[in-house]
Amino acid sequence: MGKILGIDYGIIITGLSITDQNKIFAFGLDAIPTKKLMIYLESIIYKEEIEKLIVGLPKKLNNNLEFFLEKKIQDFLAVFCKKYPKVSIIRIDERFTSKLSFYYMISSGLKKNKRKKKILNKISATIILQSYLRKITLKNKNL
Repeated sequence: MGKILGIDYGIIITGLSITDQNKIFAFGLDAIPTKKLMIYLESIIYKEEIEKLIVGLPKKLNNNLEFFLEKKIQDFLAVFCKKYPKVSIIRIDERFTSKLSFYYMISSGLKKNKRKKKILNKISATIILQSYLRKITLKNKNL
């Protein structure tokens, strides 16, 4: 039984999260330079038995896509799909994840000098993945 990986793709830093074995909880995994993302994924895809990738869909408030970022994500996904064709990919709306992440950092008492972009991205990836898990749980309860 594999795990699910969450990705908050950024132009400079990408946040990553992962589920537990039972796919109930999402945990912040890491935040890495985006240019090293494929190398990082090579080290965990098989080790963690990743079966699904949940990638944020960068939408604006008016529901339009952030074109520049989405183009970068599509380029990444094209390479990823070629290398890992058995890993399914699901996109989920990521609006407000950065704002929620920032709110969680402040409400947890994290001092200003400790608030880093890497932490923000990792929390955002966790929110994206937990949103997906919540959606699946609700869907299964309604069946």
